[in-house]
Amino acid sequence: MKICGVEISGNDAIVSLLSLSDGVFTILDCRVAKVSIGDANDTQKMKDFQFSFGKLMQDYQIEKVVIRQRQTKGKFAGGAVGFKLEAAIQLIEGISVDVVPATEIKEQLKRNPLAVPFKETGLKQYQEQAFLVAYACVMNSNG
Repeated sequence: MKICGVEISGNDAIVSLLSLSDGVFTILDCRVAKVSIGDANDTQKMKDFQFSFGKLMQDYQIEKVVIRQRQTKGKFAGGAVGFKLEAAIQLIEGISVDVVPATEIKEQLKRNPLAVPFKETGLKQYQEQAFLVAYACVMNSNG
């Protein structure tokens, strides 16, 4: 199973690719760590973002995309652009997309702690939340 964890931050969809085969996790190398959009108010730029993200998933044969859920209200609420990017990802044909609440991620990490510290994964620090949502999803479907 190949999964793409996504954290949306500003104008970026930060990605981390993870596979599970015969109980062994592999962090997949990816040509990009994030897919960005310049002007989210430009319809063509939104279509380009959606196409780029979909092509990335197709190229790496990703079976499932999991997006870290963001708050809709309050001090830590996500911005409008982020929700547009989330919707663009969810509407890509042929890709299974789930939005996972932070509480579910924490619960899975409590039950299934990481075997190695995140710093030893070789990923960039800003990819940590994307990696954790992918890891939690794999652990949830595996256990």
